[in-house]
Amino acid sequence: MLDAARERANTDGWAAVTTRHLAEVIGFTQPVLYGHFPGGKTEIMLAVATEGFVELTRQCRVALDRRRGTSAIEAVATAYLDFGRSHPAVYEAMFQQTIEVPFASADTPTELRAAFDLLAETVGDSGDGTTTELFWASLHGLSTLDRAGRLRPRHRRRRVAELAALFSAQT
Repeated sequence: MLDAARERANTDGWAAVTTRHLAEVIGFTQPVLYGHFPGGKTEIMLAVATEGFVELTRQCRVALDRRRGTSAIEAVATAYLDFGRSHPAVYEAMFQQTIEVPFASADTPTELRAAFDLLAETVGDSGDGTTTELFWASLHGLSTLDRAGRLRPRHRRRRVAELAALFSAQT
């Protein structure tokens, strides 16, 4: 179900993802689909977003490896931007759809907390998380603008290097 939702969203956008379409594609009836996802499309998008955070964290963890400082920030930033570009519908579900995904609260799902913690580790934020929030906001802005074609592609490496220099100075 989730793969079918992702595929349709990647092709035609989340507006085209309907429970009727998903039921047809996977060969279920709508009542069966609602049995798995009582919240319908919203719950499906939340599941896709949660899977997205797991994958994003995994890719960034692989990029981080044992790196520290500027090298770590560049590697994680590049992995983050690559994820956003490679998985546009998932990224949209994670950040831009109107689904309830709590950040920075007691209700934060472990998948989201793991992503935040990895970014905190990357920038060496052992404080109240403000530096991590700023790093994440910077990555999100770059990803959003990059995916929309608003940034010059040939300057991507330079942007990542400058971002890393800014955040490595914070540690």
